[in-house]
Amino acid sequence: MPENAKTNRLGAYLKARRGLVSPEQAGIPAGGIRRVPGLRREEVAMLAGISADYYLRLERGRDTHPSPQVLDALARVLRLDETERGYLFELAAPPARTRTRARRTPSERVPARLHHLLAAVDVPAFVEGRTFDVLAANELATALSPRLRPGQNRLRSLLLDPEEQAFQKDWATSAAGIIAAFREQAGAHGDDPRFVELVGELSLASGRFRELWARHDVRRLEGGTTTVLHPVVGELRLHRDKLPVDGLLLVLYYAEAGSESADKLALLASLAGSNGRS
Repeated sequence: MPENAKTNRLGAYLKARRGLVSPEQAGIPAGGIRRVPGLRREEVAMLAGISADYYLRLERGRDTHPSPQVLDALARVLRLDETERGYLFELAAPPARTRTRARRTPSERVPARLHHLLAAVDVPAFVEGRTFDVLAANELATALSPRLRPGQNRLRSLLLDPEEQAFQKDWATSAAGIIAAFREQAGAHGDDPRFVELVGELSLASGRFRELWARHDVRRLEGGTTTVLHPVVGELRLHRDKLPVDGLLLVLYYAEAGSESADKLALLASLAGSNGRS
């Protein structure tokens, strides 16, 4: 079921994360038959130094504002990294204005200077919004992938478009990463209408999305290196940088100077230019 403003996000997150910690990881003997994956509620409570009844109230949404000390203890028991810990704290103490802001989410507009920048750079570049909608792109970006045209959504493309799945050399890793980043991006503001729309659509249409969404993995949006399989120029190993600008993200792809991928990217730019002049 899609998440919305009434969902017990804190409880759902705690339940999902305890299911991913094995008794061995927590230092608990794994003897006997266990009916649930990961840790039991009472085991989490014991390890965190809180009562089993209080932990049950947290998971069931009867208490949604535990103290920082309790959150630190739970983060330790659930083996959360810094990003996951920050997400836990955000769920437990959302800003008072969250709901008002969610209802009044402003439309995302690309400043004119970003359009000028996209036209000036000689690498694939595009601008994406908070829910991974492509808002603007240069010619080389759309030559790299037609799914980078304005109006496309990168999450939907990756999960539902067979051509995008073939384009990504390591599709499984890419899918897991973007879903975790989508959850982190949404934070405690999952009642944003666009967020709700995408979660609902993908929950119905993609088994992989349902599986990964249920894990409640959280990752920050970061740059890195990716390998894609272009239908014309072949395999490209590209660096990817994500730069925040006025609440949007400017994304740039570029190859290592002097590399085979740089030559192929130059060929792609030449082909794109030829098509534009024809």
